[in-house]
Amino acid sequence: MEIVVYKKEYDSSTSVDNFLDFYYGLQMKYLASELLPKGLSALQIAEAVLRAIKIGASSGMEIREHFMPVFSDFNGEIISDCKLSKLAYGLVLLNANPELSVVGAWQVRVLKKFWN
Repeated sequence: MEIVVYKKEYDSSTSVDNFLDFYYGLQMKYLASELLPKGLSALQIAEAVLRAIKIGASSGMEIREHFMPVFSDFNGEIISDCKLSKLAYGLVLLNANPELSVVGAWQVRVLKKFWN
């Protein structure tokens, strides 16, 4: 005997949410783990991502359009990662440890472009 799960009604908002998550995910071209080879530790990246999410939320940004938790393969290990939009990637770098040369150089480059 086979068991069949039947729902009398389906929640269309769930389908729309799933589609939007898929669509937003396609727009996110960066992974937070891409910062590992640049000298940031996993903890530093996690803290920078958390700060970037808080900044986005406080500024009215739709977080799910820019940040998506995922799992990635890094050096043969499965790691907790985050897909990022271009804006989110920039926010993560702005909120990363400024003592790292890659972070400081990027922050200076952004400000130079902003002021020109």
